[in-house]
Amino acid sequence: MDTYVQTALEALGDGTRMAIFQKLTAGPLAVHELAGTLPVSRPAVSQHLRVLKEAGLITGSKNGTRRVYQLNPEGIARLRAHFDQMWGQAMSAFQKTVETTRPESRTGENDDPNHE
Repeated sequence: MDTYVQTALEALGDGTRMAIFQKLTAGPLAVHELAGTLPVSRPAVSQHLRVLKEAGLITGSKNGTRRVYQLNPEGIARLRAHFDQMWGQAMSAFQKTVETTRPESRTGENDDPNHE
């Protein structure tokens, strides 16, 4: 697993950061808007935002006196590519297993050919 993916997953491993990340899926929000919906202080929200930003999952920009955060499409694309690759490998392994495994007898059928 590359360093970026590991850092991003570790960042999302915290419940508060995951909640912030999920709230930002609806669109950009300012720190005070996020803090008003979470059971942590505004400084704590800022610290969580910093971790998410360092992980490449969000970006921040100034809008007047406010700092607004939103999801980073490039960061999300890298995470998605990782999971798409994992999913593809899992499906290939499943297909290989299905193709090489002898089918079991169907439930309810008797395997004894002498049984009537």
